[in-house]
Amino acid sequence: MATPSTGNAPLGPNVLWYDRPAHYWVEALPLGNGRLGAMIFGGTDRERVQFNEESLWSGYPRDHTNPTAPSYLPKVREAVFAGQYDLADRLVRGMQGPYTQSYLPFGDVYLDFGHAEVQGYRRWLDLDTASHHVAYRLGEAHYTREAFISAPANALILRLAASRPGGLTFRVRMTSPLQSRTQAQGDSLLLTGKAPEQDDPHYLHTENPIRYGEEGMTFAARVWVCPQGGRLTSLEEALEVSGADEVLLILVAATSFNGFDRSPSREGKDPLAITAAALSALQGRVRGEPAAGFAALRREHLAEYQPLFRRLTIRLREETTAPDLPTDRRIAAFQETRDPSLVALLFQYGRYLLIASSRPHTLPANLQGIWNDQLQPPWSSNYTLNINTQMNYWPAETTNLPECTTALFDFIQNLRVNGEKVARTNYGCRGWCSHHNSDIWAQAAPVGNYGGGEPTWANFALSGPWLCTHLWEHFAFGGDLDFLRETAYPLMKGAAEFCLDWLIEDQEGHLVTCPSVSCENTFITEAGLKAQTSMASTFDMAIIRQHFDDCIAAAETLGVDAEFAARLKAARARLYPFKIGKKGDLQEWFKDWEAADPHHRHISHLMGLHPFSLITRRETPELFEACKRSLDLRGDESTGWSMGWKVNCWARLKDGDRAFKILTDLFTLIDPADFNYRRGGLYPNLFDAHPPFQIDGNMGATAGIAEMLLQSHEGFLAFLPALPSAWQEGYVKGLRARGGFEVTLSWKGGQLTEAEILSRLGRPCRLEALANWVILSSNGQEVPVRRVAQDVLEFPTQPGEVYRIVPAPS
Repeated sequence: MATPSTGNAPLGPNVLWYDRPAHYWVEALPLGNGRLGAMIFGGTDRERVQFNEESLWSGYPRDHTNPTAPSYLPKVREAVFAGQYDLADRLVRGMQGPYTQSYLPFGDVYLDFGHAEVQGYRRWLDLDTASHHVAYRLGEAHYTREAFISAPANALILRLAASRPGGLTFRVRMTSPLQSRTQAQGDSLLLTGKAPEQDDPHYLHTENPIRYGEEGMTFAARVWVCPQGGRLTSLEEALEVSGADEVLLILVAATSFNGFDRSPSREGKDPLAITAAALSALQGRVRGEPAAGFAALRREHLAEYQPLFRRLTIRLREETTAPDLPTDRRIAAFQETRDPSLVALLFQYGRYLLIASSRPHTLPANLQGIWNDQLQPPWSSNYTLNINTQMNYWPAETTNLPECTTALFDFIQNLRVNGEKVARTNYGCRGWCSHHNSDIWAQAAPVGNYGGGEPTWANFALSGPWLCTHLWEHFAFGGDLDFLRETAYPLMKGAAEFCLDWLIEDQEGHLVTCPSVSCENTFITEAGLKAQTSMASTFDMAIIRQHFDDCIAAAETLGVDAEFAARLKAARARLYPFKIGKKGDLQEWFKDWEAADPHHRHISHLMGLHPFSLITRRETPELFEACKRSLDLRGDESTGWSMGWKVNCWARLKDGDRAFKILTDLFTLIDPADFNYRRGGLYPNLFDAHPPFQIDGNMGATAGIAEMLLQSHEGFLAFLPALPSAWQEGYVKGLRARGGFEVTLSWKGGQLTEAEILSRLGRPCRLEALANWVILSSNGQEVPVRRVAQDVLEFPTQPGEVYRIVPAPS
């Protein structure tokens, strides 16, 4: 078992490490396999392993529709068209539905050692092996632990070892903050319990927020303790290991969840049977030879995980090693060091977190990925669909993790089912829709508890078409026609049908949305009125424009629905246009109003710049400049996830130094004890601080760094389009581009030195023209190119071939 240096020797580039145990949850280190998640504290006196299972939520399937909503819709529109925006704010609340349910903590495993005064302490998370380690000395004895969560085994595996024979003595306990019971059963612990059927959002401050009843789901977890040597004693609610040489612990967990539309209490699965079968299978592989069994499980884990993680390599300076400082101290020093290797670590950490929280056919990553320790987590740790869930998946395609999006696509399928009911009942529209929040039960209605939500977030009605852009992007990067035909296009068409019915004509003949909001922001009218509800927000218009473009392209690619595509083209031509305001910025609302908060964290009016491709320097230069002005007016400092979004926007604006400046702001170490802190940054474990923790900021930063190094949204590959002056040397291998290409880039002195393009699909490759460079095939022959625009070249490719781009011979 490898241990990190206790001297000055540096560790590898993909390691987070610390010289003391975690005290706060945001100092603990995360493990996950998409279904099971854990936060490990690394204690010596007492180890805490706080764990989650993806499907443990409050609630049960319900009807989220609001049959009274249609009576309010014409009144809201009448008020908006009359300029009575405050009246529209009051009326639109009548169209709201219930709040979502909450993602819940499952439990904690405690190992009581009583090791107080230790020496040479280290704990670390190795991203390359997705494993957590602890090492320290107590007297002359060395103690080590290694843990990982295996996707093939769907279990947490923890091995403890001591250098002195018989050196391991400790007690194992398991608890849950939910209604539960723990009992010892021979060499294992069994935790059983029930989740609440209602868990109110934390911001409601209700008298009885957590309510149990017949409908809540049930759950079970088992911990098996397998010592080598020594004695294992079964107590009433604990297990005690005495004098063992090494010990293997295996944790499995399950719930009664059986689908978004089935009662977990009456139609649910049996978590007792599931966990018993899973543990029995693992015991059969390990019993009698725990060391060999652990090694086999570790090999299986690495064989599944490393092909995903190792697809992409990044280095932002010549050195391949990191400074020999604990990660929290590296964050604290970043404003002075501008340490490129820490940026690379944050980039890979985002990829690691996506792999750990979203695998094929799991549930998608929520606001906190798969990790939560609170009964009323911030914003219910749900699926927030006005930016946060989408941002979770921004790095999936570009950083070579397309399989991780399968969880999101499965969820969109569920959302469509409930979204069709909401579209029909609430609005009298065809197709399907979804709104600001959702949960495991695929809540698609506007939240707000039937009138208690602010319209600026509760009544956002276009998260459906926004989610569908991920479906099109998955095809654009991977080229899977079967996926486009069977999965993506039916969902996209349904969302487009809703948009067609949702649009109405304004006084000038434009098609507009009404009611319409710019997410979570408030405007001030010419008369000084503060309001949230109007028509044709730039946010709405960007979503519908992009979605119609994607649907038209999909229909043409598949050779279907020509008449429907023609309707979309005709409607798109009539959409309310983007406008530039009196300050030279992109207008956020249909009128050039002031924002109540001019530095608001949401920059929803810039959707056309990023994540969409509606605004580019080549095609819309005036709007491109207006986006710059909007970002300048908004300012750089913000919440963690908002800074991640701004990095992406400045990368699209080709300003690498400004993007890096915001990344630098993100590297602000947040004190976990400062609960009143309101500026974004990073916690000691590199979790993004909104604050509090939201995983979308990690994903947004990773996506932004990728966007600084490679772009393809304009129809051609652009190498190092936003390279900051701070990254003078570097290397990245495995970035993906639209059209089915994988790219390797090397640069020095801030200039490209060589590139490689792997063509997966054999399509023609377009790239931004480079002066005095040549393209070579794998056999060293120069490839002919043609100029398709003043600064864009195209060359033919063959599937599976690698093409080198090198300086032309002088």
